[in-house]
Amino acid sequence: MEIIAGDGLPIAATFYHPPEKPTGAVLIVPAMGVSQDYYQPFASWLSQQGYTVATFDYRGTGLSRPRELRGFRADIFDWARLDCAAMIDALPHRPLYWIGHSLGGQILALVPNHRLVTKAVTVATGSGYWRENTPRIRPLAWWLWFVVTPPALALWGYFPGKTLRKVGDLPKGVMQQWRRWCLDPEYAIGAEGEAVRAEYAAVRSPIVSLSFSDDEMMSARNTESIHGFYANAPRKMKRIAPRDIGAARIGHFGFFRAAFEASLWRPHLLPELA
Repeated sequence: MEIIAGDGLPIAATFYHPPEKPTGAVLIVPAMGVSQDYYQPFASWLSQQGYTVATFDYRGTGLSRPRELRGFRADIFDWARLDCAAMIDALPHRPLYWIGHSLGGQILALVPNHRLVTKAVTVATGSGYWRENTPRIRPLAWWLWFVVTPPALALWGYFPGKTLRKVGDLPKGVMQQWRRWCLDPEYAIGAEGEAVRAEYAAVRSPIVSLSFSDDEMMSARNTESIHGFYANAPRKMKRIAPRDIGAARIGHFGFFRAAFEASLWRPHLLPELA
């Protein structure tokens, strides 16, 4: 179905309803370049646990993508202040839980109605500052930000991630802003200024961070950095190694795979939604 954002733009969303009266609601906020269908097994499972669950695609991505992405105006502020805000309003049940994957955990502070969130759980969320990325990804990040992105945006008028096999197709304004953030040691705060620092400091909802030692993108320092900006929110930091749960690998994207229901979803997530 479509949810209409504050500026009138339709956002593609999917709602998963529990078999009986819901005990609360969950909004799954996606990572950069990840479409909502990736979270379908996880969302379906959560609905069976008694929650009304919503997934969605940011404007300019997935099912919310216009026919022509060149010239489409959107940035990450629009994703947070318009798209995420509309999705919160579309979930009437309380308590309301925010599960943010990567970027989805970074932008909670930028959402104007974030005070309606009872608790946030961030998954594989870090600052994105490229010099603090893992050693494995750092050279690729340098290549992406300094070599690939500027000419790609100039040539295509958007970021052709599918063609380049990097991230996914993204609006030009999103990629420009994300690049600025990733090149700044203080990420969004350093790139956008003190007003954004104050927005992070204004978050009071409890935050639980689930990060993974084998995350190929986000280092422990990335994770510590972004959560440090939520200076006034109660925070619980959980860093999980694959060996802790008897797995060979989790990585940046693994948490949402159905194979981790018994080892991650039930013991590490579900108690945070109680």
